[in-house]
Amino acid sequence: MDMRFSLSLPREELSIPVVRKVVGDALRGLGVSADCVDDVLVATSEACTNVVQHARTTGEYEVTGRVDEDVCTLAIMDWGRGPRPAPGERGILSESGRGIKIMRALVDDLDIDSSPDRGTTVHLRKRLTWRDEALVRRLDRRLSRSAG
Repeated sequence: MDMRFSLSLPREELSIPVVRKVVGDALRGLGVSADCVDDVLVATSEACTNVVQHARTTGEYEVTGRVDEDVCTLAIMDWGRGPRPAPGERGILSESGRGIKIMRALVDDLDIDSSPDRGTTVHLRKRLTWRDEALVRRLDRRLSRSAG
């Protein structure tokens, strides 16, 4: 099974719930477990929040997603080129700067690609866990029976 989607959104706070709705409904519709959906949604929200708060460009940003086999891969892209503070530049009680740590804790792979000419892309990858009654599992069982 392969599912893909792509969103182009205004760089505004109101876009973040839209991303959460689309991603959450897609994963729940496939039968991904609630805990796994929650992890993906929090990590995605953090990445989108970073775009809205820190991208140095106006306009839109993109969120692309793919579910392939048992993996969800998301890319959150903007065309800004905000500088990153050096490690240790923020204080321990700083109100910002925790998003990357949160994303790392919730997904299996996190990669941030940033360059002045291409902008910034946050890549999130999460192995999915499924509810017992998941659509994907029912389809796999039917295909196994018909092939056997």
